[in-house]
Amino acid sequence: MTHPDDLPPPSATWFTHRGVPLIRTVASALTALDAVTGLDAFTLPYPPEVQRALDRTVLACLERGAEPPLSLPDLLSWCRERPVADWPVDLPADVLGPEDLLLDPESSRPTELCHEWAELSTDSAGRQRDREIVFAALRLCREHGEEDAYTAFRRLLVERPVLTSAEAFLVSVDHVLDPVKELLRRIYRPVPDSYLRKGEYAVCGRCRTLLAPVGDGSWWCERDRCRRRGEAPIERRIPRDESGELLQLERPLRQFVTGPGQAEAELETALTGLGLRVRMWPGYDAYDLHVTFPDGWMWAVDVKDWAHPAFLGRAARPVPRTPPYDEAFWVVPQSRVTDRPGYLASYERNRPASARALPLVTDTALRARALTRLRENGNEGEHGA
Repeated sequence: MTHPDDLPPPSATWFTHRGVPLIRTVASALTALDAVTGLDAFTLPYPPEVQRALDRTVLACLERGAEPPLSLPDLLSWCRERPVADWPVDLPADVLGPEDLLLDPESSRPTELCHEWAELSTDSAGRQRDREIVFAALRLCREHGEEDAYTAFRRLLVERPVLTSAEAFLVSVDHVLDPVKELLRRIYRPVPDSYLRKGEYAVCGRCRTLLAPVGDGSWWCERDRCRRRGEAPIERRIPRDESGELLQLERPLRQFVTGPGQAEAELETALTGLGLRVRMWPGYDAYDLHVTFPDGWMWAVDVKDWAHPAFLGRAARPVPRTPPYDEAFWVVPQSRVTDRPGYLASYERNRPASARALPLVTDTALRARALTRLRENGNEGEHGA
């Protein structure tokens, strides 16, 4: 699972850098603003979380003799145009790349990196929302003794983050999902009109989330990984007058469950294509994939689609031993490593001693390792090409 579910507090070394709590506070404020509808968020008085972020940024600048942002719009311009590495604050070397922004310059919405910083923040009222929902689903499914219900719940969040009224009705009568029906009603929310262009919504053909219209007539995808692959393909257009009340999964779950879950599903497809038996989210989500080779050898795989390798390293922990396996891996999409040179090395530098035996490999490398193992054991067959 990709959300920072067991992220430890910053180490003592991180706490020596005063910029760490500042950036956490700013990121938390940005995600809070993103969740606010209407223009009242930009008028005085600002929401407390936002005012606190502005005040702390101004103070940090004054302490270093730098020109501070003069207002909330000025701070938003910093977040959109000025890489955080260029801010006049003290930060550890590993926490940022030279081009990292907190707001996307095209859409002015929080980047994935911003959401990861916000998850670290003790100031954020919305902190751990994704974890609360996932843990609630686990508890409900365990109480009913329905592991299949949890698997169906996770797959729904990954594959169908957007639901028309007709699709929502079909979900409501799916008895496999009975233990989590009330939870689903709470986490799928009506879509605001800001997603409309000429009376239509558009769904991304890569990540299945709604696209946001931007000023030049194009569409913007909220997933960094998707945008780096070029212009978002439109999987389907949904006319407002035909969709009924269109619903979408709330933002923390899209960020930390839907997005990484699609990386998990892609890996499932790749390994199944090699002729391996793959079980998703086994043992009520003990880890992401349980992989069985023809000779009975078993892998446990957790997929971690994080933008920030230092955060990922600090969160590293041994994979639970149940369901049992012979080898365990944490896996990151190849695109993350390609986009940020030194990703794997940064992970290793920040990994705690308790997880030194836990390798982080790319999904491409894991597939190659599986193929090599099949060949060595004479099981490559027709799937190995």
